[in-house]
Amino acid sequence: MRIGIDLGGTKIEAIALSDNGEELFRKRIATPKEYWPTVEAISLLIADTEQATHQFGSIGIGIPGILSPVTNRVKNSNSTWLNGENLQQDLEDKLQRAVRITNDANCFAVSEATDGAGKGHKVVFGAILGTGCGGGVVFNGVVHDGRNGISGEWGHNPLPWLSEDDIHDRSCFCGRQHCIESYISGTGFLADFHSLGGKAKDCQEIVALINHGNTIACLAFVRFIDRLARALAHVINSLDPDIIVLGGGLSNIDEIYQELPKYLPQYIFGKECDTPIVKNIYGASSGVRGASWLWPVGQ
Repeated sequence: MRIGIDLGGTKIEAIALSDNGEELFRKRIATPKEYWPTVEAISLLIADTEQATHQFGSIGIGIPGILSPVTNRVKNSNSTWLNGENLQQDLEDKLQRAVRITNDANCFAVSEATDGAGKGHKVVFGAILGTGCGGGVVFNGVVHDGRNGISGEWGHNPLPWLSEDDIHDRSCFCGRQHCIESYISGTGFLADFHSLGGKAKDCQEIVALINHGNTIACLAFVRFIDRLARALAHVINSLDPDIIVLGGGLSNIDEIYQELPKYLPQYIFGKECDTPIVKNIYGASSGVRGASWLWPVGQ
């Protein structure tokens, strides 16, 4: 049995999977938002999981941030009480067993590569288009964290081939301007719609307006698709994955999968692109399922 933990800013979710991916148990609790209570909450969740299943499991954890390869401590987390803490060591001491930890976007990617939309492909790139823009790379079912622990962080590359329409004064939270995240995340899409004079409280409203033929909403979507094509061209030109799986709230816009293939070839070296761009299978469950798959079958 394998246990996955999705450590989020508002909730901690646990799942237990059999080696063939069958869900055995699931439980969710509120995140304490303090470090040591968080360690204790994860430990109790794992105890509850093993008590409910009467099995002992491997443990994988997805976090909003990364473990520094230099200090092995958490950094870049928007759950700020985790930053600077030795989460892996503290949990291993508490649980008396090995724990694998990686970024939550990596968990999404390995979930979809193992038994989701990317199953059967050797090189899978998982791209999350949510409030922010993250990503993960999986080779032969194994997450590639990278030398610096930032593999797949395409959202903090600059959007390529900027036009006058792309120039804006919004800084990314990382401190730089014109990051991909500031254009093709849900936050960026909504901001661009507003810059065109549109009025909506969220991206769902924009999609509804698109479906009703609203001129501004349709223009914002065309701009979004073109920017997404340019952004993914970065990935394809450098990594050339076998498949790209989209996650996050914007991945539910079905029109993306119809329109994006029309735009991609013009930005790909050689002007051809046969890369499948597909919607995820497990949605919000991909993170916690992927955490459990950090331990491949047989380990």
